[in-house]
Amino acid sequence: MAVYTEVTEQDLNRLLADFELGSLVTHKGIEGGIENTNYFVTLQGDDGGQQEYVLTLFEEFGMDEMPYFVELTGWLAERGCPVPAPFKDRDGIALKQLNGRPALLLPRFRGHHVAQQELTADHCAAAGKALAQLHKAGLDFYMRRQAHRGVFWWRRESQRVAQLLEADEAELLLREVRLFDELREAEPDLPMGAIHGDLFHDNALFDGTELTAILDVYNAATAYLMYDLAIVANDWCVNPDGTIDAGREQALLAAYAAERPFTDGERQAWPQLTRAAAMRFWLSRLIPWLGLEQAGRQSGEMKLKDPVELKRILQFRIDHTAPLP
Repeated sequence: MAVYTEVTEQDLNRLLADFELGSLVTHKGIEGGIENTNYFVTLQGDDGGQQEYVLTLFEEFGMDEMPYFVELTGWLAERGCPVPAPFKDRDGIALKQLNGRPALLLPRFRGHHVAQQELTADHCAAAGKALAQLHKAGLDFYMRRQAHRGVFWWRRESQRVAQLLEADEAELLLREVRLFDELREAEPDLPMGAIHGDLFHDNALFDGTELTAILDVYNAATAYLMYDLAIVANDWCVNPDGTIDAGREQALLAAYAAERPFTDGERQAWPQLTRAAAMRFWLSRLIPWLGLEQAGRQSGEMKLKDPVELKRILQFRIDHTAPLP
């Protein structure tokens, strides 16, 4: 989360006039994260009590792209998933526009972020269970969406980025893109549905080891469910040197499988999916790192994350093939 677009008290009051949630007490920009502008918002209700909310302005999406996320988060929340579904105004409309950006007013969940080095097997098990429940809830979701940083994106961007890499890195990147294409062409038995697409550890909140919220659902798309789990495994179970902690990963996978058992096709494809997930985020970090324009970005300077971390994870996944439990 970050602040790219400034929102004044007057701006926010104009937005809040459409709702019946209370009057503005204070708002404060949320630093950190990468893609969207976020504010904590405190409102006072008619009874004098105060309530906390989150205002999100979308920097990369137009209004026409937003209904999928509005509908999906509402769908998941109705089925018990701890995701922030937006509030609707007095006319039943959730999607708003503020300072030229699509905007949503969201609930603020209790809990706190857990630093990556402090994640335990219990945290990973909670994430695995919650992700499986999200996947099951989204299987019959009535809308579909192609990931904006999915297969077609990484085919195009990998060609562009490879020209700026050392020969061995370029070969590694292009090979992983090609191998995923070969996996798809083989038409494996891989269930598809609505995925989160970006469930890194800092997109979850915890109270102790209880997972209280799954945040930032704006990379959601229709894709292989196990690709989503691979994204989680590569982040929640990684050590500082890029190796994967077997104990945390087994806790994650076992808890997921207890909710949604793996298919034979998923067992076969798992090693390649962990590599694809590492490749995708390596690529997305390389683009701003190399000074290339981030396609679709409307404003603000993109915050940089070191791509080397994801390259190490990718290399570990290539060198160490771990089966599903």
